[in-house]
Amino acid sequence: MSTFQFRKNTLIALFAGGTIMCSFCTDRRSAADFQLKLPTGFKAITVVEKLGVNRHIAVNSNGDIYVKLNRTKDGKGIYVLRDVIGKYEVIKSFGDYGGTGIAIKNGYLYASSNSEVFRYKLNSSNEVADPDHPEKIITGLVDEGEHNAKSIALDNSGNIFVNIGAPSNACQVLDRTKGSPGQDPCPILQKAGGVWEFKVNKLNQSYENGIHYCTGTRNLVGLDWNNSVNQLYAMQHGRDQLADLYPDKYTTDQSANLPGEEFFEIKKGSDFGWPYCYYDENQKRKVLGPEYGGDGNKIGRCADKDQPLMAFPAHWAPNELLFYTGNMFPAKYRNGAFIAFHGSWNRAPEPQAGFKVVFVPFKNGKPSGNYEVFADGFMGTESVKGPGQAMYRPCGLAEGPDGALYISDDSKGRIWKIVYGK
Repeated sequence: MSTFQFRKNTLIALFAGGTIMCSFCTDRRSAADFQLKLPTGFKAITVVEKLGVNRHIAVNSNGDIYVKLNRTKDGKGIYVLRDVIGKYEVIKSFGDYGGTGIAIKNGYLYASSNSEVFRYKLNSSNEVADPDHPEKIITGLVDEGEHNAKSIALDNSGNIFVNIGAPSNACQVLDRTKGSPGQDPCPILQKAGGVWEFKVNKLNQSYENGIHYCTGTRNLVGLDWNNSVNQLYAMQHGRDQLADLYPDKYTTDQSANLPGEEFFEIKKGSDFGWPYCYYDENQKRKVLGPEYGGDGNKIGRCADKDQPLMAFPAHWAPNELLFYTGNMFPAKYRNGAFIAFHGSWNRAPEPQAGFKVVFVPFKNGKPSGNYEVFADGFMGTESVKGPGQAMYRPCGLAEGPDGALYISDDSKGRIWKIVYGK
């Protein structure tokens, strides 16, 4: 087996929904010396050093932090942290399933496995009333390994939106195989590669009960409802391996820098073009994928696909999106978007990149300026050349009742609380 094939197989097998562990990498750096790089006036407080494979997080109105673990720890997939006299402690754990999505809305905690979504009633003390008997509101979703994280978002009208990632890179007959053609039409799009809408108060819903809200998305781990304009938004994980699979059409430099990671405003019926199209940030347009006859310039059927609001560098792997509504941070941050980039694995021979949290200012539901790096330094002190070598990998974002921003890491299990002016 070639080195590339070994690494590809190892990475894809462990990549499920954006989580990646590197069995052939080591890290001798010390967490004790680590400091995040933040704008002037901001401070990072460590909530917990090493909890588990932390994915998305939610903060309750009483300040309790609910953490969804990708894999269960001691048989539990949801951990609850509370500030007890200046130190966060685990006060509860429950849920016998791993996964990514977690949210709190209107007296309920919502959490997802890789194939189902549950909800838990909060009691008068604002805690989960019966952690051992949740209501199963969605079941039977596609869970085939790659891109299986079910991120969730809730609107203000009793609806929940679920990302169902495509278990494929570009819908080839043989996934990630040189020379294998793309399936046309792509059968994956019937039950994955899009967002489905369900009701929050109905039990055991599946595809036939939901609404196929949008299609043509490869994987939207970052998903959030923007309350200022009542609209769904998401961040796209773009496709991989252009040069690996089509060396006659793409250089390694092009493969490392294409396609752009797309920021979507999602409307009912949106079609963003995957797997037939990808976004070329240099050309500022969607072009036809090589599996479907593209050469890096042809547009073809991509001409009428929905376009992104903006795009970010390739392979940064956006894993969370959060619209900030608090008052702790300066006024420019209000209603703007924070995005957690998990970091790349396939930018070789260029250095790996991403591993940061950025901010995008918004006005009237649209970006009103370029993105700026908000939190950086997650990679550590050494240059990251290969996958799995970053010290930390940002994954989840949450806003606290006081307006603080929380950031989770799924590499070592750390969580930070970002405050301003304190």
